[in-house]
Amino acid sequence: MTDNDSHGLDDFRDWPEEGRVFPASSANIQVLDGPHPFCLSDADEIAANWQREVTANPALFDGQMVFHRQLRVSGGAIEGEAHVVPYSAFLWWRRKADRRGGVHLFCYPVLVSADGALIAVTMGSHTANPGQVYFAAGSLEPVDIVDGRCDMEENMRREVREETGLDLLTCRSDAGFHAVRLDRTIALCKLYYFEETAEQIVASIEAHMEVAEDDEIAGAVIIRSADPSAYRYNAAMLPVIDWYFATVRT
Repeated sequence: MTDNDSHGLDDFRDWPEEGRVFPASSANIQVLDGPHPFCLSDADEIAANWQREVTANPALFDGQMVFHRQLRVSGGAIEGEAHVVPYSAFLWWRRKADRRGGVHLFCYPVLVSADGALIAVTMGSHTANPGQVYFAAGSLEPVDIVDGRCDMEENMRREVREETGLDLLTCRSDAGFHAVRLDRTIALCKLYYFEETAEQIVASIEAHMEVAEDDEIAGAVIIRSADPSAYRYNAAMLPVIDWYFATVRT
């Protein structure tokens, strides 16, 4: 890895402090050809860890995802480069204590009901995060790449549609994004406002679960406060719900 590659990845000196939600006018991620350097440097560890992962959870699937080589903040915009990697490489990176070698950006659609609540989901028992509560979301995948760059909003629409049956094209949304950094992971957020109440949205999600082809989610939850003990939250949820209830819903 060159010095240029490491700038903005290893020290985050140009980023707002960890855990603070900040506005991001845009997100421009170029997907490069060829293997991610992390996949080459940690190939043996990735293979060994994958065997441990599938032994513990045989339902895991080693698909493909977008994993970032470096990310920068420039003039309020997030920019960077990434590669398509096997999911097994990401799982090993996530297990590492220092998480050197890469950085993970994922899209986080924040669903807001007409009565001001947030709607999240509980992940199914066979997923990589069983029982955790977070917004319907997933890592960027090859299908989200358009002309060599990641389409963030299409990723959000696809993930929400697949997991909940909801259509984000029917919602009003804020311009631009917000983002938060936690332990070399960037959650790229966008607020989507529904005309239905929280109870109506949850009923719609439950109806979708009855006909969905898989059981990726175990249910939907209504969030009406920033109480961190209300649910078994994924770590990325906590700064987002704090920010929403403190500054957005006033």
